[in-house]
Amino acid sequence: MGSRGAGRFVGRFIALAYVAVLVLVPLVVVFWKTVSAGPSEFWSAISSHQAVTAFRLTAEISVAAVALNTVFGVGVALLIARHRFPGRRLLSALADLPISVSPIVVGLALVLVYGPIDGWFGKGLHSAGIEIIFAVPGMILATAFVSMPLILREIVPVLEEAGTEQEQAARVLGANAWQRFVRITIPIIRPALLYGIVLSLARSIGEYGAVLVVSGNVSGANQTQTVPLLVSERIQQLEPGAYQLAFLLIVVTVLTIVVVNLRRTRDEPNNVEPHDAGLNEGGL
Repeated sequence: MGSRGAGRFVGRFIALAYVAVLVLVPLVVVFWKTVSAGPSEFWSAISSHQAVTAFRLTAEISVAAVALNTVFGVGVALLIARHRFPGRRLLSALADLPISVSPIVVGLALVLVYGPIDGWFGKGLHSAGIEIIFAVPGMILATAFVSMPLILREIVPVLEEAGTEQEQAARVLGANAWQRFVRITIPIIRPALLYGIVLSLARSIGEYGAVLVVSGNVSGANQTQTVPLLVSERIQQLEPGAYQLAFLLIVVTVLTIVVVNLRRTRDEPNNVEPHDAGLNEGGL
């Protein structure tokens, strides 16, 4: 083995070791703690009323946040990639803001805006009987805020690389804006959009900091406690079941990402043909 081969080997080893220590080892420890407790402990942890309610609430919030991010993320991505206007760079920078801002700060900002006592909009909404903070709507807003860039940043590069030639050709052929969007734009961004949705979903499922601030972490009849908050509570109070709940979250997230990666790999070689086919077949 030459010096170049040895260097590549060392580089690969360091990279693998870094990922293993940072990601794999903690996951293995959680898996071991879950398995060593036995199946009865696992079932008891995930089937309790508190856990089932937390899972249901987490799913509802995550789906709602991803739906918001999908609709508005596609719209903002089209605006950034397809148009040149004053403030475009500022809009792009603001779209990246949730990545760099602490989730705790996000939650605090939402409380200042939508809080029922001193919030800018919260007092009026509270008077109208609409609760945002310490309720599900605030949790959805917080989750959508922190996960928004994950969809946006998957779509924008694809749109910029694809250009506008196909859309312009469709316009010449008489397609209206909606037809161009459905038959040209959506097929172009579909793999990136799907992957962005999954990343946003995974981020939403595991969100802790922002949701903790805006939810109040209430359990019981009016529960605002998601699974990450429940896991944290059980760890702090030395209650059983924390590892089992954390392991189930990990399994759901990893399986989702793996399935979408496999789908993305399968679709990538063919991601151009549907666009051309739609034009050539006169479907517009």
